[in-house]
Amino acid sequence: MSLAHHVQTLGRGPGRSRSLTQDEAADAMRLILSGNCAPEAVGALLMLLRMKGETADEIAGFAASAQNALPEMPTVDLDWPSYAAGRTRGAPWFLLSAKLVAATGKRVLLHGWNGSDPKVRAGLAEAGISVARNSDEAARALDREGIVYAPLENLHPGLFRLLCLRDTLGLRSCINTVCRMLNPARAKSSVQGVFHPSYRLLQADAAQRLGWQSLTVIKGGGGEFERMPNKDIAGFGLRHGCAWDTVFAATLPDIRRLSDTDLQSLSWFSEDMPLPVFEKAIVTGTAALALDTIGVPSASEVACSLLPNHWTDHAA
Repeated sequence: MSLAHHVQTLGRGPGRSRSLTQDEAADAMRLILSGNCAPEAVGALLMLLRMKGETADEIAGFAASAQNALPEMPTVDLDWPSYAAGRTRGAPWFLLSAKLVAATGKRVLLHGWNGSDPKVRAGLAEAGISVARNSDEAARALDREGIVYAPLENLHPGLFRLLCLRDTLGLRSCINTVCRMLNPARAKSSVQGVFHPSYRLLQADAAQRLGWQSLTVIKGGGGEFERMPNKDIAGFGLRHGCAWDTVFAATLPDIRRLSDTDLQSLSWFSEDMPLPVFEKAIVTGTAALALDTIGVPSASEVACSLLPNHWTDHAA
């Protein structure tokens, strides 16, 4: 089948067009990643999907083909995508949360691209998280530290080029969601953040079609998987392969935004500085949700017990 056939399926007009099946979507992504499709057809397909609104079958099909195009990755316990632009956030506290998860002995793979926003990439160095350009480097970092970050431009250049079409088309496409669903190491558990609440259920439904076992999706800080402690947070996803949802109650009464947090950088991390209460609640609350996703009992207590001693000395 040619990509033109899939464009026709989506764009025939009222009463004649329809969504792609999961198999059709997988075929379309396979064709696109082959590099043999006309760029006009690729742009047409992505924009037709945007106008229509992508379905869980389409996202699952695209993600499956994108994943199949990857080299084999080392085994991990938790997949942690990071693809938000970050315009509404301060420091990337979720990186410290991921380190707490790794401190339990669980292996964590972070991967992503954040556009022109430098906070996450800068935060990796500040938090002491290694960056891997390929599978071998990822395996060494995971064996050494239990956590690693894989930049999308190195991990999957073809998908990265599709993501960057936003600069050409001027609009977000479903590739943003596909990246979050990539799960490069085929982990049994994944945590995902979204900026628009409607995507929480879409990603949960797509994960179920892909046979995932455990997933937590939240409307997180700046679109990342990061829990704001002063808000009730609705969680969607999977537990043991079945649809799941819940509400996590606020843990602090503070009225503030991520961009208003006391510390705007993780640069203090290597200086044994105490962590203020609000930021500490972000880190432990996010880590607890991730640990719960993996299936760690008493996740909140475990997250708090992992804090370095100097983080707990700040009383205000």
